Amino acid sequence: MANVSVIQRHAHLAGAVKLEFVNGREGKIAKAVLTAISNTRRGSGEAREEESTAIQWTLWGKQAENAAEYLGKGSHVNIVGRLRNNNYEKDGETVYGMAFTAEEIDYLDSRAESEARRNGDPVPKAAPPAPSAPAPRLRAASPAARASRRTPTPEPS
Repeated sequence: MANVSVIQRHAHLAGAVKLEFVNGREGKIAKAVLTAISNTRRGSGEAREEESTAIQWTLWGKQAENAAEYLGKGSHVNIVGRLRNNNYEKDGETVYGMAFTAEEIDYLDSRAESEARRNGDPVPKAAPPAPSAPAPRLRAASPAARASRRTPTPEPS
């Protein structure tokens, strides 16, 4: 089976990022596992349906280390990755599975939100937009005032 691209948008992490170091071809390499949940809503009112999708993603190398450092439970992310077969033999039986590997991950939280989540503090709420002053009301000029502002068009010679 060829790799299949997978995109998970506007997801939030269900728990802490689990970081471990495993033996790779070139020595120890960082591996992180995180579970991201995204919600889909369809319809409105009584017919509204909501569906949650949880995907367990694996990240590798520096990307894994950064995720473990900067992300925590509730962090908001966009993830692009691939789905691949993860089949193996166990006790003479073939076990079939799928694995999701992240290729790109966008951190959607502000720095303040990210630090609060890592420290276990309450996440600051976004400040409401500052009220803007109403635009000044302009009165329409009288026909006499408009006529006085017109510049005469020069006549062709």
